[in-house]
Amino acid sequence: MKPRLTPVVTAILALAAPAALSSPAHGEVAGGPAVPRPTITASAGATHAPAPGGTAAPPAATPPASAVPAATVTARPGGSAGSARPGDAASARPGDAAASARLADFDFTRPEVVASGLAIPWGLAFLPDGSALVSERNSGRILQVRPGGAAQEVARVPGVVPGGEGGLLGIAVSPSYAQDGYVYAYFTASADNRVVRFRLGGTITPQVIRSGIPKASIHNGGRIHFGPDGMLYAGTGDAGQTANAQNPQSLGGKILRMRPDGTVPPDNPTGGSLVYTLGHRNVQGLAWDARGLMYATEFGQNRWDEVNHIVAGGNYGWPTVEGTGTDPRFRNPIVTWTTAEASPSGAAIAGDTLFAAALRGTRLWRVPLTGSGGAGTPDSVLNGTYGRLRHVAVAPDGHLWILTSNRDGRGTPVPEDDRVVRFPPRTTTPPLFADDFESDRGWTVNAAGADTATSGRWERGDPEPTTYNGATIQSGTTVSGTNALVTGRAAGSSAGAGDVDGGTTSVRSPEIALPAGTRPTLTLSYYLSHLNNASAADHLRVRVITPTTTATILDRPASASQVPATWRQATADLTPYAGQTIRLQIEATDADPASLVESAVDDVRVTS
Repeated sequence: MKPRLTPVVTAILALAAPAALSSPAHGEVAGGPAVPRPTITASAGATHAPAPGGTAAPPAATPPASAVPAATVTARPGGSAGSARPGDAASARPGDAAASARLADFDFTRPEVVASGLAIPWGLAFLPDGSALVSERNSGRILQVRPGGAAQEVARVPGVVPGGEGGLLGIAVSPSYAQDGYVYAYFTASADNRVVRFRLGGTITPQVIRSGIPKASIHNGGRIHFGPDGMLYAGTGDAGQTANAQNPQSLGGKILRMRPDGTVPPDNPTGGSLVYTLGHRNVQGLAWDARGLMYATEFGQNRWDEVNHIVAGGNYGWPTVEGTGTDPRFRNPIVTWTTAEASPSGAAIAGDTLFAAALRGTRLWRVPLTGSGGAGTPDSVLNGTYGRLRHVAVAPDGHLWILTSNRDGRGTPVPEDDRVVRFPPRTTTPPLFADDFESDRGWTVNAAGADTATSGRWERGDPEPTTYNGATIQSGTTVSGTNALVTGRAAGSSAGAGDVDGGTTSVRSPEIALPAGTRPTLTLSYYLSHLNNASAADHLRVRVITPTTTATILDRPASASQVPATWRQATADLTPYAGQTIRLQIEATDADPASLVESAVDDVRVTS
């Protein structure tokens, strides 16, 4: 769906103080090949020592680093982090706290090129239907890409002034996209870096939600990401002026935290300030683990790149120090690499593994996380396979995506560059049940004979799209393949001809055996679309049926607002049913015949 535009423009300025110039970002400047035996360190909060000759403005108050347990992990003797086989799980030495962590594993021997021939892709964000938006740095374009389809330009952001490392950089999709339709972008304008939001469809009119972030030909930062708290975070660079990083009045060299409209959250570390952390040189990777702990990747200058555990109000030391030290004013990185090995840009977390895309290092780093803010010993995959890597992200369906950056003037492109590539999760245990609805697996409509719906009954098939007042009511796309479970496959003469009417329609799965002693999980993709005359009495539900009980495990009620047909993913814990044989029952209900309600389900999986 392409939501209608709401043109609003707001500008909020923050002036940066002038400071001394720093050297270009090593990760963006062409350099020699990565050293064959990298030096890698990982720690859990030791303090910094000043770099020789380093000076800085007095740092803002930060939580004492002494509160963080100190530890150091070094690379295994004789080991080369560049020698890991594709598909190997990230490893840690015996005794590392991370050794018992739940490490993500992807099958790097099964790449799928999602898009090729792009021009310096930089940002990547997923829409609820599983497709992705990709920003191009110099062109200012935003492309929509999906496996098996051609890349399609869906927006061109006005006001982008590319130059050096600047241009259209990070993008993010609103957590409430189904309701508000907002896409966010961080870009370099004529006088600053800024964050805007807009709705896709036709000529966009961005709303500036934050401006005044220092710009330069180097160190523009640019990654934006919504955190688990619903706030928008932005990683910025020092714009080549090192003192920006320690100046609390400057938005440069910081991680910023803002509301979705760009205003300051009341619980930020300093009242009235967007600054969440300071003392950064050039942050281009932001990620959170399942516990809500935040991590960031950062370009060093000539010696050490970093992965940092981010805490509110923390000071990370630049430019006084680069890498690891003992100064109690500053928080220590949990991982450092030499600049030739990494130049880390985008970051993502799957399970207890942080992935970092390396530009100069031309590899994908894997960092095992301890779950308490520390890290084990990193290793790497895709060493030189795709050249410079700009970003990495985990898709809603569990695939790992990467962006290359070989046409930025510092790589050696091949004809297919630049590319978007994805890798599937490595599965060692087959699912207990899986159905993509491409064939008949034995689902039964109205199994109990109690359905009341007079139209829009569940059926398996290739859905035909319907729209109402420009909104997609029934999607013509599926999550995978051609078919899905849908409430009335055919479009009919109008959007209301085949939607759910008159009550409830249900469809029941075949039997699914859940072994005792396991922790089975249900995963499925779905949508529930409706107009603003819907209510909570209209809903999509998933129930578990055993020989003796029936229980609701997923309930998605409608509301009095217009919600288009946008694919989403849901999970449910089936552990209480381990040791039993169950059936799933999916129900869609339209309680008011005057409302439009459609639903669909695809890719149902039960795993243990």
